[in-house]
Amino acid sequence: MFGYSPYEGIRLGKEIGELVKFYGIGGVFHSDELPNYGIEGKDVSIVKDVLKIKENDAFLIIAAPFSKIDFAIDSIIKRLVEAKKGVPAETRLATQTGETVFLRPRPGASRMYPETDIPPISITSDELENAEKNIPKSWDESLLELQKKYDLNPQLSEQIFDSRYIELFEKIVERTKINPTFVASILCSSITKLERNGLNSKLLKNEEIIKSFQVLETGKIAKESIEMIFENIMGGKSQTIEDAMKNTAIETVNETDLERIIEEIVEKNQEIIKNQKERAIGPLMGIAMKELRGKVSGEMINKLLLKNIKKKLESN
Repeated sequence: MFGYSPYEGIRLGKEIGELVKFYGIGGVFHSDELPNYGIEGKDVSIVKDVLKIKENDAFLIIAAPFSKIDFAIDSIIKRLVEAKKGVPAETRLATQTGETVFLRPRPGASRMYPETDIPPISITSDELENAEKNIPKSWDESLLELQKKYDLNPQLSEQIFDSRYIELFEKIVERTKINPTFVASILCSSITKLERNGLNSKLLKNEEIIKSFQVLETGKIAKESIEMIFENIMGGKSQTIEDAMKNTAIETVNETDLERIIEEIVEKNQEIIKNQKERAIGPLMGIAMKELRGKVSGEMINKLLLKNIKKKLESN
């Protein structure tokens, strides 16, 4: 049985050898592979005589310090008993060659929870009643509630709920009238995008995030300014919203100045308008955003550009 190999590399003798390695023992010699390893035929004959070995019997030779030998022998005997029943339940390790070897025994009942080395804790009926009243909502229930309460789409609801910003999101929405979808999008998408660009979100404090949305609500900055401010702080160039606004030269443009800037852009790019007609909105939008990014919403710039392009086309 020690030498029987149902599959290549799988033998009971080899399994016993792997088993004793758990105890820091190099291995065992089993009789089917002897004489070998410096053990001669006369030595094997002496062992057989001492043990009164019969034709179908086998024996093992194991050497180890006294502190380990008894544990190792007991584990071998247990493993041989289990071998008569089939494959034992044990934790095994995958090898580089695709085989598995014994790693450690599976824990017995004495290791199962509750832990045997931790004293029991008495739970009162009041504690049980209180726990029952405070059972949290399921994942799906929480997502549905968030979606309905803030009118978010399912994907954004899951993103904000599963992010580290869920509590911050609710604070911002409670303290300002900014659209919850925009707030969630900035917290889940914009900050993540800046992190992927190598910027440090730990520099962006929650207080400054809340303050940025409060400043947005007053109209002092445009929506497009939020990401610029966060980028400046996460890049270590500023510590506060106020500093970031100064460093990025973010300031809203009044309607008169905006009209003038848009008219100038249209005048300077008449050739593009002549060739591309209303499709000129694309390249002109890029030019305008370079000058007005963070100062006016992209929607407002687009609207005024289109108005002035049509006006120019009509006059031509």
